[in-house]
Parts: sequence; structure tokens; C-alpha cells
Amino acid sequence: MSRRTLAVVSAGLRQPSSTRLLADRLAEVTVRDLAGREVEAEIRVVELREHAHDLTNHLLAGFPSPALSNAIDDVTTADGMIAVSPIFSASYSGLFKSFFDVLDTDALSGMPVLLGATGGTERHSLALEHALRPLFAYLRAVTVPTAVYAATSDWGSENGDGAGATSGLSRRIERAAAELADLMAARPAREPADPFALPTSFEQLLSEN
Repeated sequence: MSRRTLAVVSAGLRQPSSTRLLADRLAEVTVRDLAGREVEAEIRVVELREHAHDLTNHLLAGFPSPALSNAIDDVTTADGMIAVSPIFSASYSGLFKSFFDVLDTDALSGMPVLLGATGGTERHSLALEHALRPLFAYLRAVTVPTAVYAATSDWGSENGDGAGATSGLSRRIERAAAELADLMAARPAREPADPFALPTSFEQLLSEN
């Protein structure tokens, strides 16, 4: 069985948080689906509310705190990511955007990403497509086709069809998690970056002289 790391980024502001709940459910099903593909997954949860002050300081000073630096490493070295934000004013939260603003622009290049969002009503569900997906397209991540939005009414309407089949939010979670598991299992595990690696190999230096 091979191994992969899955970063779970939640921008929920409260405890308990429906945003964190959605992130946990997406992660749970993704890990199950990866196991079905002979892949063992390590979960790395990044709760952004715990780094809110450090993010502001980083934006002002240009240097991350040790805790924020560890969170950034957890995300940028993962094999895949689940990113979930509450929707405010028809877009992702400022805290969510601030975290991805401090990442290197190439840090998520090619990384499979599952997008999720929560909100009070279904009217804001398109924020996934007009706000979150363009953000990750700019960062050159590979977003899975299914993004999952959970409105308040979704949490109480998951009774299935009475024959064991899932419906509503559970069905969307299962479809999106399967898409993410497919992408993660099909790619080799990321190699950790060597901090002492030379930007130019000796062979290349010799050939240029």
C-alpha cells in the first residue's frame, strides 16, 4: 500500500463550525476512497482561525511565525488538498484569501484540490465557481470537477432514498471525494524539497563553461 498526504484547510470562524464539519466529512470519505485504491492517507488539518493574527503579521512584516510556517509546509508539501471556506458577501472569507495570499505562487502548482463552501442559503452556491475555482486556477492547482456547497438546510435533509442510497449533500460529498481520490492515487507521492539542493546541477554548470 502506498502513502499520500492530504491537507485539509478550514476557514471556519466559530467552534463548532459547519465549515470544519464539511471539511471533516470530505476528508473522511476521501481517506476511505483512497484506501479502496490501496493508498494510505495521512491527514494534516490546518484550522485557519488559529493563525488569524499570524497571517496579519505575516502580511505586514513578510515573515511567518513558526506555527504559521508549519501550517504552510503542511499544505505545500501535501499530495492533495481539501479547501473549505464560509461564504461572505458572495465570495470566500478574508481569512481564507489571506492564507493563500502568503503562499508562493508556484506552491500549489499541479496539486489536486477539492473545493468546498458553506453558507446560510443555496443562493450563494455559485461562489464556488466564480470565486474559489478562479483563485485556484490562478495558483495552477488541479481542481476536481465537483465542488461541494452546504447550506444550512442541507445538514438536516440527508435521509437517503429509503433503500440505502445516499442523497443530497452526502451524494455530492461522495462524488467529489472519489474524484479527488482518483487524482491523488494516479500521481506519484510528492518528494520533499531538499533545502540544500542546487538550483543548477554540476553537469549543467560544466556544460555552460
